[in-house]
Amino acid sequence: MKRKNGSNAGREQRTKTDWISALLPLFKKYRGKKHPLDYHNRYELIVLVILSSQMTDDRINALAPAFFKKYPTLKRLATAKPEDLYETIRSVRSSKKKAKWLVDIASEVGEDERIPRTIEGLTSLPGIGRKSANVIIRESGDKAEGIIVDLHVLRVVPRLGITNEVKPEKIEQKLMKVIPQGYWNDAGMCFSFLGREICRPTDPRCNECLVNPVCAYYKKSQR
Repeated sequence: MKRKNGSNAGREQRTKTDWISALLPLFKKYRGKKHPLDYHNRYELIVLVILSSQMTDDRINALAPAFFKKYPTLKRLATAKPEDLYETIRSVRSSKKKAKWLVDIASEVGEDERIPRTIEGLTSLPGIGRKSANVIIRESGDKAEGIIVDLHVLRVVPRLGITNEVKPEKIEQKLMKVIPQGYWNDAGMCFSFLGREICRPTDPRCNECLVNPVCAYYKKSQR
């Protein structure tokens, strides 16, 4: 039994080493690249992250100037009622629910400087799940506690063959096993940028992909 466990541990270590080596070109290209949401501070970041759920970043960026002109700080937002936000964010999906979340966060947190910096703290706020918390932590330069798994990561990671899981939490757990923590903050966004630019839902540009040598999807397409 002990020999079997040792063998499994060895295989896991080799898999981890293989994946980090294979992904280095991807990390080199995208590591440190800013998220497409057009924020200028952590207050704007948290607002835009909440509004962007089930929306494109471009749509949210387009309404951001009008929103922040009215509510330039968390303290100012705390003086508003949810219905005060409706006109500015009416084109956003679930706008009424998101308006309530934003006003509730502003009332609870109070000052921009008091926005939490951990997954536990961020996910205790309304409207912020683990994915959103990971985005905020990454963009804030805080210590990584997990890996961003957005819509693009959900597509890219199984295609590469890193895991066959389809649920975000399962994919994140697998990534955290095969990628060293020093890469966690950037890994998710690297996969996300790959999905936005190359590994698209239809007609992926596989021949241009930096990681096609290890990609299960690409290998299958070449048969």
